Amino acid sequence: MQNVTLNVQGMSCGHCVKSVEGSVGALAGVDQVKVNLEEGLVEVSFDEAKVSLEQIKETIDDQGYDIK
Repeated sequence: MQNVTLNVQGMSCGHCVKSVEGSVGALAGVDQVKVNLEEGLVEVSFDEAKVSLEQIKETIDDQGYDIK
């Protein structure tokens, strides 16, 4: 398992948290997703043999948020 913390901008409410956690959590190979709304961070634990970091970033981007 690989663990990454992404700096994500544009998240401002509970809906944003559910949107990111739901979409990223639905990816095959993602074990855990945790959003820290106050700090704008998304922690992801995933199996790099099943899903790439780039796929995770694209999924967050598709929800309308910017990764810095």
